[in-house]
Amino acid sequence: MWSYKTIHFGIQRKIVSHMTTDSWRHVPHVAYSYEPDVTEFLAHFKKLNESRAPEDKVTLNSLILKTIAMGVKVAPYLNAYIEFNRNFVTGRLDLIDYVNVSMPMTMPTGEMMTVNIRDVDKKSLEEIGETVRSVREKFTRTDLEHAMYEVSIENTMNNLRQGHFIKTAMRLAGSLVGKHRVNHLRGEERRAYEQIPPTERLTTRDLRQGTITISNIGSLYPAQTGVVNLIEIVPPQVAAFGVSAAQDRAVPVKKDDGSVEIEIRKVMPICIVFDHRALDFGEVVPFIKRLDEIFANPEIMDTWSEIAPKK
Repeated sequence: MWSYKTIHFGIQRKIVSHMTTDSWRHVPHVAYSYEPDVTEFLAHFKKLNESRAPEDKVTLNSLILKTIAMGVKVAPYLNAYIEFNRNFVTGRLDLIDYVNVSMPMTMPTGEMMTVNIRDVDKKSLEEIGETVRSVREKFTRTDLEHAMYEVSIENTMNNLRQGHFIKTAMRLAGSLVGKHRVNHLRGEERRAYEQIPPTERLTTRDLRQGTITISNIGSLYPAQTGVVNLIEIVPPQVAAFGVSAAQDRAVPVKKDDGSVEIEIRKVMPICIVFDHRALDFGEVVPFIKRLDEIFANPEIMDTWSEIAPKK
């Protein structure tokens, strides 16, 4: 095979490759394409931002995170960690009462990194937006290679605690020797870097796994017309959501007199993926019903905001 360039995986690509390979190897994925009409929802979102100063405007990404988190609150089996032993056919599901969102973000290098947006269910829209902005600012003061190295070490120690000795040894060999060696800070460079307060740079707490994953694909290219059909679940999570861009669709609309007309409406496809070991589709239905209610009654977003809406 001829190639004009060879690129060895850096630590970011190593982590993503390892986690996604584990996902597809061990998790029986079920994917459902939910395609809600969000015409009124987006119109009310626009109204919510009217007369606000630029720094006070709510982002659509914050609204999507909050909406999905509120849906998950009534479908607790989606917000859980699974532990399953295939050899002994034993398992358990730990339901979690807070919603921490693993959200992929684009780094200054152009690569993707998944960050942990904590307590999305309890935060206001403004607080969610401020958290995301804070993470972006921390990127500029973070040595990303070293931060991801620390995450990798934490994952390695978890593997050791779970008795995966051979797997751990092989991971260490792939990270510490040869041309695949991970370049992280050492000596004086590391000590100087660690003088930066943890509140001003990304730490393992910011990069640690959340309780669900939400990937807002639509934000990368809002003009797209495609649909996310599948997204991987990263264990021990049991659910992930891939959000496509809102797009115009011909939709049958029922009128007050019972007649049906075709109208051009805004539809936002959401791919819901769950671990079939942990739950069945029946446990997903409350989530879909709750989102149906939110999209049909978009004024509910006013209650998620710290700023009173314009009358």
